[in-house]
Amino acid sequence: MIMNGFNGLNLSLGNLSLLSAAKTRSISSENRSGGKGKGGMAAAAPDGPARDLGTGWKCHAWDAIESGEVFELADIAGAGAIQSIWITGCICRDMILRIYWDKREVPSVECPLGDFFASPWSDPEKPKTETQFYPQVNSLPVAVNPRNGMNCFWEMPFRHHCRMTLENRNPKNKACVYFQINYTLTEIPENAAYFHAQFRRVNPLPYKSVYTILDGVKGHGHYVGTVMGWGVNNSNWWGEGEIKFFIDGDTEYPTICGTGTEDYFGGSYNWDLGGYRTYSTAFLGMHQVIRPDGLYNSQHRHAMYRWHIMDPIRFEKDLEVTIQALGHRKEGRFLPGQDDICSVAYWYQTLPAEPFPPLPDRDYLEIV
Repeated sequence: MIMNGFNGLNLSLGNLSLLSAAKTRSISSENRSGGKGKGGMAAAAPDGPARDLGTGWKCHAWDAIESGEVFELADIAGAGAIQSIWITGCICRDMILRIYWDKREVPSVECPLGDFFASPWSDPEKPKTETQFYPQVNSLPVAVNPRNGMNCFWEMPFRHHCRMTLENRNPKNKACVYFQINYTLTEIPENAAYFHAQFRRVNPLPYKSVYTILDGVKGHGHYVGTVMGWGVNNSNWWGEGEIKFFIDGDTEYPTICGTGTEDYFGGSYNWDLGGYRTYSTAFLGMHQVIRPDGLYNSQHRHAMYRWHIMDPIRFEKDLEVTIQALGHRKEGRFLPGQDDICSVAYWYQTLPAEPFPPLPDRDYLEIV
């Protein structure tokens, strides 16, 4: 399937004009199989908005996921790569995204839906006027657009099979989702690794403990991104903590040691320009601040991302990533934070990968 040495992957403005033998396919509610010439075939419902127009006029634009159901978003056979994902509807911690590569029984991606798209505090029960709960993200691999259009452009290659599911953990309510998964069928090079994403949360972080973003990784790969949601449980500045990457057998001391939380996410000096100043760029951002409202929203909450696209953290055998919760106390001393912290780690690696820690239950994930 390679034409003149090009398989249609790793696209950029520099190679966008090159022809290949790759086949473009897309899965949505209007074409659940992704089959060629199989889109828009649903019949119009007798009482639906297309009842006067018939088949082909937006007759099945969304799907309902029942309470407790694991809904199959995609089931793709063959070799290829996911190239983009768009999804909207019910974006919250009740919705769990999982992706399985090449018939593996354990997922390589397991994450609440909003967190995967760098939106850890998204809450559909908040009034639509509270735009702070649907922050805009203007980055290269992830874009979140008004009101809550979630977009992902991570390239995700697979050699034999891709299965993508969405679980509705809500015990009472069904969820409405609109989605479009664009992919290509093509030959995958031998040195292409598999995409992984893992969610974690600790609330609160025990005193003098270090927050673990990722551990237990075995294999050959590279780390490509971090999303964090940080609920601050003390006054004063909270972001002095260092991020650390323990690579290939590092024990007490890491190979990479950062200088502060806001430094890692590309800011400096507390993000303070007369108060917290948000930003969202191609590779990094502190794109959301939820401020106390004087009534129910009593804590500061922040959302941040850092994509290691131009500077991936490479490992050959193993990787561990941690970050300190560190603030200021009196007498010029540091205060170990006891904050509400969540994260998503993104990386590529060879298979088989180690199973993830169990995802916390619904109550533990809830945003209160």
